[in-house]
Amino acid sequence: MNKTRLDSSGTPDHTVQRYHHGELRPALIDCARRILEEEGLEALSLRGVARRAGVSRQAPYHHFVDLNALLAAVAATGFRELAETSLDRMNRVTSMESRFKASGISYVMFATSNPALFQLMFAGMRGNFSNDQELQAARYAAFAVLKNALSDTGRADATDLSALKAWSLVHGLADLLNKRAVRPEDFGLLINEDLVENLLR
Repeated sequence: MNKTRLDSSGTPDHTVQRYHHGELRPALIDCARRILEEEGLEALSLRGVARRAGVSRQAPYHHFVDLNALLAAVAATGFRELAETSLDRMNRVTSMESRFKASGISYVMFATSNPALFQLMFAGMRGNFSNDQELQAARYAAFAVLKNALSDTGRADATDLSALKAWSLVHGLADLLNKRAVRPEDFGLLINEDLVENLLR
């Protein structure tokens, strides 16, 4: 006879009934991201994520030791999406120079389309979850897309330092656009993509 488990507060834990094995972790990550996008980073809590997922407050602890572990997982998904969207845009062009440019444009467009997620992706640099191995791997893989795109151009200056310079450029522009410190209309342009296109010529 199956018995419904109780969490520490005496509330029935319906996690097993609602989610099959392996489904809860991605569901919690998805719920955390929706809260992040709708209410901001400050609104994120394990209890709030559990409530959004419709599971007990103890359920997230089966997959994440604390909130920082969940935040790291959400940030890692952001870096993976960044890499995927960059490669997708790069694959629409043929020349190596165009692919390199496309990687930079994609970076800025991803950041401005997902400002809350972009903020979280680098929030861990303050030390909260910067040592998470999954996050580190996803971050390096995303940077490798831009780095490899530069290397493929065959430029004499296609070094790691040059790749960092390119990353700093697009990251800084993305941050300025997200903070509305810079606007396309200030330069007689209509949209963010126009500004990025002109800057990366």
